[in-house]
Amino acid sequence: MKTTYFDDDDTLVIRLSDKPIVREVSQDWNTHISYAEDGTAVEVVVLEARARGALPMEVAHAAAH
Repeated sequence: MKTTYFDDDDTLVIRLSDKPIVREVSQDWNTHISYAEDGTAVEVVVLEARARGALPMEVAHAAAH
């Protein structure tokens, strides 16, 4: 997974896999999800991310048991 924030555009891109995108769906004006051929989510784009409260994000790390 790779997360990129574009400060100039206030856009957050969350890349979930390296699969090619074949379909994109707008959930609403600010949230767009891209899918692979097999139906799995590949990428989530959030427009106006900071304004909508998606940033700052809290990152928590934990060890698996």
